[in-house]
Amino acid sequence: MLVRFFFDLRTGGVPVSLPEFLTLLEALEQRVAWASAEEFYYLARTTLVKDERHFDRFDQVFAEFFAGAERAFEAIAADLPAEWLQKLAERTLTDEEKAKVEALGGWEKLLQTLRERLKEQKERHQGGNKWIGTAGTSPFGAYGYNPEGIRIGQKESRHRRAVKVWDAREYRNFDDGVELGTRNMKMALRRLRKFARQGIQDQLDLDGTIDATARNAGYLDLKLVAERRNAVKVLLFLDVGGSMDDHIRICDELFSAARGEFKHLEHFYFHNFLYERVWRDNRRRMNEVIPTLDILRTYNSDYRVIFVGDATMSPYEIVQPGGSVEHWNQEAGSVWMQRLANHFPKLVWLNPEPPERWQWTPSIKLARELMDDRMYPLTLDGLDRAIATLQRRHVPGRGPLNSPEQPLA
Repeated sequence: MLVRFFFDLRTGGVPVSLPEFLTLLEALEQRVAWASAEEFYYLARTTLVKDERHFDRFDQVFAEFFAGAERAFEAIAADLPAEWLQKLAERTLTDEEKAKVEALGGWEKLLQTLRERLKEQKERHQGGNKWIGTAGTSPFGAYGYNPEGIRIGQKESRHRRAVKVWDAREYRNFDDGVELGTRNMKMALRRLRKFARQGIQDQLDLDGTIDATARNAGYLDLKLVAERRNAVKVLLFLDVGGSMDDHIRICDELFSAARGEFKHLEHFYFHNFLYERVWRDNRRRMNEVIPTLDILRTYNSDYRVIFVGDATMSPYEIVQPGGSVEHWNQEAGSVWMQRLANHFPKLVWLNPEPPERWQWTPSIKLARELMDDRMYPLTLDGLDRAIATLQRRHVPGRGPLNSPEQPLA
């Protein structure tokens, strides 16, 4: 295509040389101009035109050539899926280029700048570093890169660096029928069981019947007892944030094992961190929410609480009002987590992320502090240690490993 443009310039009276044309191709390979006709125009004129007297001729040839090319492209593009055209504008940055992209400098600065952009901007932008648009390094928009931005209207997560996300996502519920790989988890969870006989007396007590019959001169005296059930009560909170997509299988296995082992099990979903509301069904998470305050009022402090999530997010989502990626939370997530920890002293967090990554993720450090260091990896060893912590009486501030063994309340 550009070879024709080269010969058209020569035919139009612009003295273009082959080395100059090769220089243009090299600049395009380095993406000096990318996804912008205006950028390409100035790049081509700079590399191909040596004398200002030829600017008018260059403009005439450029307009004629690319007007025809644009019409041809429109005819082809009519048959292309919209998502193909959207993906064509994405930029692939190297690690060095990503390092040069600077953050705006905090939550308040981001929101203030976004308000200003919304007031000033009048049209669509692409490939820039300032306005709300696509395929650039701006903090606002989609399909670009910024170390600390607000993602708006993007189909799915790419770099996992957004401070806030403005798009609609759908999540599926965890599967409680998964069997493969759950046996070892069931064996670990059984350590938390505490049996008690509750309910209607409808089960034969063989030892009691034999003893009562012997004491009754051989006359049969049947004795019945209530069925022996696991009396431990558990609240399970499951993270369905985008970064948990990598851990769906192991969470399915844990959820299935827990449903099979505990009669008194209630489960709830949350997105990234705990806020003022949770839900039971991801298909109705916007319409059928459960206030976190209702959980504190409904369930007694003898419930064991297990959080499952990677705790990988922007630190603002934990410590800042309005930090949630899906809604505007009036109180910070750390406030709600502290309330839950105060009400339920037997509480742990299971993290599917490898422990060696925890110290490099600020949000995991914050979550561990709020949990009083009761965060464990979602492995069999981590599950064993978490269950042991749930069997102790936790002393705030002392951490799970230093808490003395005490009998259950």
